[in-house]
Amino acid sequence: MARSNKESREICDACQRYKNQSEAPAGKLMPNAIPEKPWSHISADFITKLPLVQEYDTILVVYDCFSKRAHFIATTERTSAEGLAKLF
Repeated sequence: MARSNKESREICDACQRYKNQSEAPAGKLMPNAIPEKPWSHISADFITKLPLVQEYDTILVVYDCFSKRAHFIATTERTSAEGLAKLF
């Protein structure tokens, strides 16, 4: 039954013309700002749940959007926000 309903919706001309939109229109796309110097725009992410190696189980990845360079810093999941600020 479900297959026949799907097929009828795909074939039915009125169903194709009057489909309800489930989302609002997205609007105009805006380009991202282009960085002007290295390390002015960075992104950071964690790779977690790794096997323990010399007491480290997490990698902090800091990425520079201008030069497209990344720093990989070994750390632990239990590092505080203050400790992470000191790492980089």
